[in-house]
Amino acid sequence: MKKISIVVPCFNEEENVVPMANAIREIFKNNLSSYKYEIIFIDNDSKDGTRELIRELCRNDKDIKGIFNAKNFGQFNSPYYGMLQSTGDATILIAADFQDPVEMIPKYVKAWEEGYKIAIGIKKTSQENKIMYHLRSIYYRMIKKLSEVEQIEHFTGFGLYDKAFINVMRELDDPVPFLRGIVAELGFRRKEIPYDQPQRRAGKTSNNLYKLYDAAMLSFTAYTKVGLRLATFAGIILSGLSMIIAVIYLIMKLLYWDRFPAGMAPILIGMLFLGSIQIFFIGLVGEYIMTINQRVMKRPLVVEEERINFEE
Repeated sequence: MKKISIVVPCFNEEENVVPMANAIREIFKNNLSSYKYEIIFIDNDSKDGTRELIRELCRNDKDIKGIFNAKNFGQFNSPYYGMLQSTGDATILIAADFQDPVEMIPKYVKAWEEGYKIAIGIKKTSQENKIMYHLRSIYYRMIKKLSEVEQIEHFTGFGLYDKAFINVMRELDDPVPFLRGIVAELGFRRKEIPYDQPQRRAGKTSNNLYKLYDAAMLSFTAYTKVGLRLATFAGIILSGLSMIIAVIYLIMKLLYWDRFPAGMAPILIGMLFLGSIQIFFIGLVGEYIMTINQRVMKRPLVVEEERINFEE
């Protein structure tokens, strides 16, 4: 009997973990009764009652497992690490807040049985904030044009991954993994299944502007060279323009010595303009360096505090 692993990342999801576990078990009972399952809840240092509820679920069902991180290791490392701990023939990553519909699980398994190593969900509509949805759309289109690697629009990581791809993920040894980019760059032939994203079932999202910016910059620095190339080209063009302006200024001063005052305004404007350009590109290059630094340090994805129902 084939085994399907379901990985559910959690952070302050006390209102959702028990309903999610029940919904997954109901799906396997009614639609996937010929498969075994394991449900792995990986908690990213929740501050509410999420961990106690996971412990209770694990006590009542040995097919439910728990991993408790020693601290919050971010929105990318924790789900990725949870997937690496799965033991099934295929692994499904799903959010605990029900924005990833559990009804998609049988569709993913069907695609997997058809021969696809990867089956992923693509949001065609969303009940989230309309402004945020459109901003995401603009971002996806922009990164798709700038990246040398194929990028997948409106893909959050929700989907099924064959154990062969999970093994590829294990071999990467990447301390700053970006699953969406890895699937696009290194993934097998995949099936993309559209779905409508509902609102959160309960609770408050932990996503904020800083986390969205962090995700955007990680994909930008990991999969595009355009920032560094833009800095180089801008430096060449602006230095060339500066030389031309300086020569013109000198000639005008020599020809009209008494009628062409030098003045401080052009100098100040030029300095402020060039200074702002330099600061912008120093910050952009810093983003690349920060990504490189995180990879070079080779820190663990997460540090576990406790795990439950895993065989030694």
